Amino acid sequence: MHVAFVSMETAHHRDRRGLERAQRTARLLADRGHEVTFLCAQWWGGDAVPSFEHEGIQYRRVTTEPTSRAFAAKLPAALWRAGADVIHAVQGVPRHVSVTETVATLLRTPVLVDWFGDGSSEPGSERRAAAGADIVTTPSELIRTRVRERGVDDGAVRVVPESIDVELIQEAPVDDRFDVVYARRLDEHANVGTLLLALAERRQRDWSAAIIGDGPEREAVETAARELRIDDRITFTGALSERERASIYKGAHVFAQTASSEPFATALLRALACGCLGVVEYQAGSSAHELVEGRERGRRVTSPEEMARVITEAGAVAHREYNERYESFDHGAVLRTYLDCYEEIRAERGLF
Repeated sequence: MHVAFVSMETAHHRDRRGLERAQRTARLLADRGHEVTFLCAQWWGGDAVPSFEHEGIQYRRVTTEPTSRAFAAKLPAALWRAGADVIHAVQGVPRHVSVTETVATLLRTPVLVDWFGDGSSEPGSERRAAAGADIVTTPSELIRTRVRERGVDDGAVRVVPESIDVELIQEAPVDDRFDVVYARRLDEHANVGTLLLALAERRQRDWSAAIIGDGPEREAVETAARELRIDDRITFTGALSERERASIYKGAHVFAQTASSEPFATALLRALACGCLGVVEYQAGSSAHELVEGRERGRRVTSPEEMARVITEAGAVAHREYNERYESFDHGAVLRTYLDCYEEIRAERGLF
């Protein structure tokens, strides 16, 4: 199958999780023998190089620079030249998604829009962009609800979660230095304060913790730990590779999830697959609770005091280094869901 991805920006342009998700999906498709074209603004060198192959993906230049108006103007011709079986549009600039859908109608090519929830916020344009797709995929029920609020019929929305490398988790060595782990980019949504207060409640007990990640709020978090007089028991690791994080998760007992905004809690998912007990502070803007509801090794809390109590009670829960119940989130299994969506919308168009 030939799949054309459409996104002015890519993960090579800037750090955005929806773009990382698109690049990973494109790479997995290419690894499994599908033809993948990525229509985007140029991110590689060479003015005279209109396309560039990387990791099995054929990136094609629509514009030299990521300029929204120019990209929208040149996108129709680029889509026509691509001649794909399915178009996979990435939520970003709503106008680009709308242009893609209009052109795809003329080309009789089905369109899947992957709506991660971190693209541009333009309410009117977003509504038109979401409603024009054959299928809209979202990473969680939280984002599915937001898409439905934009007028998309429930039957046209599919939840396709983020995926993880299960084999890497199984092979990672165990690093058993820490009892409690937190991992996320340390930005304005990190909300590490809840965990720090919970750990401070347990000041008289024996524990060690790791905070994995970096970002603009790291200094403020470190300062808060010092003011609570628990900084001597917390290790700030900075950014780590996926394998390094998996090793720490496998050795830890509890993974704490407190972020106030999370379209999909990928770090929590990895930690759960590594056997951690997941303790999630409920947040209206986070989907993290979806991963622990109804799960034996998951707990939901609403305050630092409750989190402290659950962390203490976790001592009575057996330690594990792997949880096979999360194998359904492996890269291959999640990619199959995308392929099922492609085949469904092709069949609806009478394309086989």
